[in-house]
Amino acid sequence: MKRSRTLRPAALAILAIGALSLSACSGTNTDAQAPQSFDGATETITKGDLVGETTVQGNLHYADSYTLKSAFEGVVTSLPTPGTSLTQGSHVYTVAGNNTYLLHGSIPAWRTFEEGMGNGEDVTQLETALSELGYFEATPDAHFDWKTIVAIQKWQKALNLPQTGSLPLGTVLFAPEDLRIGALKARVGDNATMETDLFTASSSRQVISANLKLSDQALGVVGNSVTVRLPGSATTTTGTITSVEPPREKAGEEGAEETTKERIIPITVTPDDTSALEGLQEASVSLGLTSETRTDVLSVPLSALVALSADQFGVEVVDEAGKIRRVPVTVGLFAGDRVEVSGDEIAEGQRVVVPNR
Repeated sequence: MKRSRTLRPAALAILAIGALSLSACSGTNTDAQAPQSFDGATETITKGDLVGETTVQGNLHYADSYTLKSAFEGVVTSLPTPGTSLTQGSHVYTVAGNNTYLLHGSIPAWRTFEEGMGNGEDVTQLETALSELGYFEATPDAHFDWKTIVAIQKWQKALNLPQTGSLPLGTVLFAPEDLRIGALKARVGDNATMETDLFTASSSRQVISANLKLSDQALGVVGNSVTVRLPGSATTTTGTITSVEPPREKAGEEGAEETTKERIIPITVTPDDTSALEGLQEASVSLGLTSETRTDVLSVPLSALVALSADQFGVEVVDEAGKIRRVPVTVGLFAGDRVEVSGDEIAEGQRVVVPNR
């Protein structure tokens, strides 16, 4: 006959303690397997306007560059300093003792200014420039008379020159605006002729030249604003399209095989804030031309998009509890680092997952 074995109180206590320990261990494992709330990087779905851009490469440079030839024959005794800007009334160069000075005007000097000369727009231009310098006190007109002579004499006196009241051809260099001196083509001491190149010059105004594809010709409108991205930094500024040329064939690279030439539309952009270009004489820049605008739309960072299938994008929405759910969206306009989205399950203010930065 078998006897039943009764557990003593001490043994029961040991089993109870073991059960509690096992329960505690099981509870720890359960907590470890419970879903954790998302605490990664998120961005908010925003509502507003999106502006799409077409980017083209441009070249920043000084406008209206050309090479200046000597107006006199003889030894070159003075040349301007490269990189400097000359204002109205400034001395430009000297050849064989003959000085040339800068005056503002669009008509090139083509004759001597002297008593008895015929009327002309060049006379009006001279008197206007002398008036701006403070020497001509009457109203500029096309007639060279005693008032013009007096003004020239005052100017000559200020320059410590003989007060002849006349200006031989070559004494005045007319330019529409201040000149910026480029590279020297001659040296002091050279023997110059009327065909000798002295130096390159340009306007002191900087512009950006760029080429549009024919397919983008609708973007090339004079007066349109342009975003200008400067090289070597995240700095941006703005500019305005100031000229649009007729379509033409793009020049091929030297040595390249002859192929069908691309048709382009050259444009010129004038920067709105020249101080943003400080330190840049010539540079490659990126231009952002507005191609499309969408108003009052939802958008997310481009990095928030995930591929739900081969033909369906979505975003990962994080709710208040920190749980993530994938929501399908329809993609619209891409604008910089954001993209337009729409869908029945998204709304302004929701948080979406983005890659850690």
